[in-house]
Amino acid sequence: MGAHSRTGPARDVQPSPGARSPSDARPSPDVRPSRPRSAGRDRYFDTLRALALIRVVTYHTFGWAWCGMVFPSMGVMFALAGTLMARSLERPAPNVLSSRLRRLLPPFWFWGFFVVLAMLVHGWMPGPQIVYWIVPLGDPPGNAWGEQAWEILWYLRTYLWFVLLSPALLWIFRKAPVPVLLLSLAPVLVLNFLRTAPDGRLGSALWDLSTYVFCWLLGFAHRDGVLERAGPVPVAVLAAAALGYGAWYAFSHQAAFGTYDLDENPLAQAFWSAGFVLLLMWAKAYFHTDFAWLGRFRRLDRTVTVFNARAVTIYLWHEIALVLAVPLIDRFWQVPAFEAYLPLDSQWFLFGVGWLLIAVLVLLCGWVEDVAARRKPRLLP
Repeated sequence: MGAHSRTGPARDVQPSPGARSPSDARPSPDVRPSRPRSAGRDRYFDTLRALALIRVVTYHTFGWAWCGMVFPSMGVMFALAGTLMARSLERPAPNVLSSRLRRLLPPFWFWGFFVVLAMLVHGWMPGPQIVYWIVPLGDPPGNAWGEQAWEILWYLRTYLWFVLLSPALLWIFRKAPVPVLLLSLAPVLVLNFLRTAPDGRLGSALWDLSTYVFCWLLGFAHRDGVLERAGPVPVAVLAAAALGYGAWYAFSHQAAFGTYDLDENPLAQAFWSAGFVLLLMWAKAYFHTDFAWLGRFRRLDRTVTVFNARAVTIYLWHEIALVLAVPLIDRFWQVPAFEAYLPLDSQWFLFGVGWLLIAVLVLLCGWVEDVAARRKPRLLP
């Protein structure tokens, strides 16, 4: 897996929760939106999740530094997850946590079996830290040969910690929604300017949690109607301030980080994602955007459905697909007709072959998500 490696971890994408049944219990009116919530899927959120997955694969194919500013996928995905988590926590917290773990871990174990086996074949000797391949509360260990596959697991680790912390976070958030939301940007400022995070797994976890906690709480704010009650002027001012600061910090510190890529600069990532996702979530709440029109385009609607039902599979396997695409394209050079008529040396060709392999892997491995969700296994949802 050493071929086609990338510098820095992938910063994008979210396990796709299935539809959940709201509890009969209702929280107090002061923290609930005035309009009723549908129990069905929200096509606006589904579309954002599909775009996030596409952006992830695009970034890991081309490595364009500007991708994160065009669409900060991870901030979007954590906000969507926060919304769904707040909705799920209308049921007893232990049941919600066990359900989330059940949906997340089997696809991870299935994928991890092949990655760990391949690394063992290529000389990796695991130590006690292999326990993180069972429950990824810390970054699972691996060797350099398999780095392109396992480096993306920072996302699963961060998502898992947010899930486990959500009952407490939601309780704190509902005590003072707006102050808590604004103060959630403080941890990344503290780590950046006042107190450096420790090295190793703990430091990595603290950086990622601090970077995206605002977006996760934005999901709470959307679910509880806080964003629906917010006026356009204060939202626009806050979003512009966050976007402006994030962009300024990214471009003014290029020398320190070697790039303006947000994935390499946690503080810039935190503020740019905060402003960008605030606008997306506020627009959804304020204008009641639902993308119902998507149903008129059957193929597009179907594509969005598949992306959401197989989000974990696409995220976990996309780097392996890109790795496999390289030797496959090398074989194409041995066919004179392919060499003459196909753009074999183009990154766009790699992008296309990568997506074809992702589609194959979704067909071969996506059923694990059905099993984890206690659904009948299917090739495609």
